[in-house]
Amino acid sequence: MFTRIVKMEFQEAKISAFLDNFDTVKEKIRNFPGCHLLELYRDKDDSSIFFTYSKWENVTDLETYRNSALFKNVWATTKPMFRSKAVAWSVDTEYSG
Repeated sequence: MFTRIVKMEFQEAKISAFLDNFDTVKEKIRNFPGCHLLELYRDKDDSSIFFTYSKWENVTDLETYRNSALFKNVWATTKPMFRSKAVAWSVDTEYSG
């Protein structure tokens, strides 16, 4: 299993629309095969910066999601709301306390 972190910076006027859309699609993403967790975080200092934090069974599952109609629809809706390009990391847990 691994974690995917995506940083997104939104245009101020688009934040409400993003949150509404996320609320609509979050359960579909969470129920996608191989997805074990999806959370949305908001930066404490800049309220236009959000992070999605998701856990995936394997890279193949994430790639299947990224090639799905669900992702393509989510991305087509979300991407025009950005104020800058999203940045993503796929990470493994090296230390958990």
